[in-house]
Amino acid sequence: MGQQMNSEELVGVLRDTIVALVRREGVDLSARQLGVFLTCYLNDDAHTVRGLASELNVSKPAITRALDRLSDLDLARRKVDPSDRRSVLVQRTTKGSAFLREIRSVMTEVTSDGRSRPEQTSRRSVAAN
Repeated sequence: MGQQMNSEELVGVLRDTIVALVRREGVDLSARQLGVFLTCYLNDDAHTVRGLASELNVSKPAITRALDRLSDLDLARRKVDPSDRRSVLVQRTTKGSAFLREIRSVMTEVTSDGRSRPEQTSRRSVAAN
């Protein structure tokens, strides 16, 4: 089993993953949109706007705006809950599942390249100044 990463290494992986996602063609999500997306895709439970707002500790309008963007990109869709027509269910999409695979692939590449090692990240930051 591999070594556990320290906080500096984890932050490096996060940074390198986000930078790789921003640089490539395609979807570019805000932190909130990415948080909603990952919550929906990594947790198998049924998701509602109300439930996501509670889980992420943000307002329902903030979740609605994030879902508007995810819906526009076909990464998630909303459907009225047939058992409670006042509630809206959030559903996964094929395109969203492919995007999650892409995120995982980028993270695997970042961690296997060793690009997120703190000393390398620091050198890049210093070199950029």
